[in-house]
Amino acid sequence: MVQACLNGSRGAADGAVVPLSPEAMAESAAAAVAAGATDIHVHPKSPCGDDTLSPRVLAATLDAIRARVAVPVGVTTGAWAEPDPARRLERVRDWTVLPDHASVNWHEPGAEELAAVLIERGVGVEAGIWSGTDAASRFAVSPLGPRVLRVLAEVTDVSPDTAQDTARALLAEVGAAHGRPVLLHGEDGSAWPVLRLAGRLRLATRIGLEDTLVLPNGEPASSNAQLVAAGLVQYGWARRSSS
Repeated sequence: MVQACLNGSRGAADGAVVPLSPEAMAESAAAAVAAGATDIHVHPKSPCGDDTLSPRVLAATLDAIRARVAVPVGVTTGAWAEPDPARRLERVRDWTVLPDHASVNWHEPGAEELAAVLIERGVGVEAGIWSGTDAASRFAVSPLGPRVLRVLAEVTDVSPDTAQDTARALLAEVGAAHGRPVLLHGEDGSAWPVLRLAGRLRLATRIGLEDTLVLPNGEPASSNAQLVAAGLVQYGWARRSSS
């Protein structure tokens, strides 16, 4: 599986190629799927361009994207979008249109409670396990572990020289991950090295403007579709599909 992460916490300052409105996200998602993405991860945005868990904004975003693609669509629940854990739960309980899955960062306060509400509502949970945090040890003893959709192993080490070592250490921490599949990815300087490692290990991965603004050769990316196409080559999908 190659997931397209369309925008992340990036905003207008990161360039016009980052999709911020529901319509722009939908257009970007459609192009990314046409390029080979099989799943979408998106951060719905407020009119000011900030990440939000607003039921109204989430519904508009999901409706727009689903009108253009038939693949699963997931969203963030990052604490930066709503710092108060109780308010975050309230927001998720008020969602009228549900995503197929949502990422829950296991090191953040209230992660267990939030994951439980999402599972109760029928939303798949991507358990976000970040390097450099205690998320892996928390997740290892979580009673919700066997019920999550997958583990989202995120390498926060942005150095291209050490990212793969950090990724291997993170995977060792995650271990069998309650038997759940693992999606491995990096960010910024680690995005391409970690994606290539995921390809060698035959793990699911993701790529998009959330994780990097540049192509493997360092040139600025013009779109999520361009990153997905390059990602499939870096991952080795073309070689495997022809073998």
